Amino acid sequence: MPFDRPTLTELRAQTAADIATQLPGADALLRFSNLGVLGDILAAGVNGHYGYLDNIAQNAVPYTATGEDLEAWAALRGVTRKPAVQAAGTVQFTGTTAIPSGANVVRSDNTAYVTTAIGTVSGSVVTASVQAVTAGAAGTLTVGQVMNLGSPVSGVLSAGAVTASTTPGADVEKFDALRSRMLGVYAAPPQGGDANDYVNWALDVSGVTRAWCAPLESGAGTVSVYFMMDVTEASFNGFPQGTNGVATSETRATAATGDQLTVANALYPLRPVTALVTAKAPGANAVSFTIAGISTATTATKAAISATIANVFLAQGSPGGVVDLSYIESAVAAISGTAGFVITAVSCSHGTVSPSGDGNITSSAGYLPTVGTITYT
Repeated sequence: MPFDRPTLTELRAQTAADIATQLPGADALLRFSNLGVLGDILAAGVNGHYGYLDNIAQNAVPYTATGEDLEAWAALRGVTRKPAVQAAGTVQFTGTTAIPSGANVVRSDNTAYVTTAIGTVSGSVVTASVQAVTAGAAGTLTVGQVMNLGSPVSGVLSAGAVTASTTPGADVEKFDALRSRMLGVYAAPPQGGDANDYVNWALDVSGVTRAWCAPLESGAGTVSVYFMMDVTEASFNGFPQGTNGVATSETRATAATGDQLTVANALYPLRPVTALVTAKAPGANAVSFTIAGISTATTATKAAISATIANVFLAQGSPGGVVDLSYIESAVAAISGTAGFVITAVSCSHGTVSPSGDGNITSSAGYLPTVGTITYT
């Protein structure tokens, strides 16, 4: 059974009782008693020792370790904390002069960027590649965002706009995410290229939050790795941005672009040498619901229902997988204001629902369930 650690109050009471026992007639509970003060000091010291022992016990096993101890346990399995990533993209300005490399560019919210190469001029349009000065998800660029030159460039208007986001920014990995990856490797040690290995390799890439392996999806010797980037590509509901394909060095198929190329290149040197590995973004299987019995639910309640269903899909969904309707019903029932609800119909854009439109949800191969339209009747 677990050890019941005494609180500081209990330790002070025990110390006072011990003093009273050992020195009959002494009252260690008096407010300004020398013995009482000494007892409190001893109790505080013992409490500190208990705290230190708690810390040792917590960090003595990988499951509960924190901070640098967690990183040390993870390193024993070759799992390291993902570093922050600097966002990058392209910006276009109106002008006829090339923007030099190293020029300062500022987003409308004052986030700083710097050009990484000499800009190209085509007619009256100047295109420049930029990279965020500070690494992190906050620097991720979105097409259409307003950008301004930090210092004037002769022949170029100072205001421009983002035309492409080539690399999304990413924050340094949170410890909970590191722990999940580490425990996954402890539970499924490397096997030289089994399905779990591909999942773990993909999760090692900065920005990747979920991954799935589909062996032989395109024939003998092929491996498809689907993945999501729920934080860095949050503006696209977590779906990777780019085209599916293989690594730059792979000559047997078309190379990927964008996020898919980043993952494909990371997998290429790790895979068994004969495997043809394709990095893929799942398709969206929009799942729509008709809910009866709570047509007068508030806007906040309806928003909570949509968010809850999305959380179920996040936890239970997988490309081509099945999500039990019972998970969704239980989650919705836990929301205040949903008493009496009934899910009367479910439909999918890329999948099936069994047995008659109101059962479990199966996504088509390569598709991931997402929340579609929710109709209240």
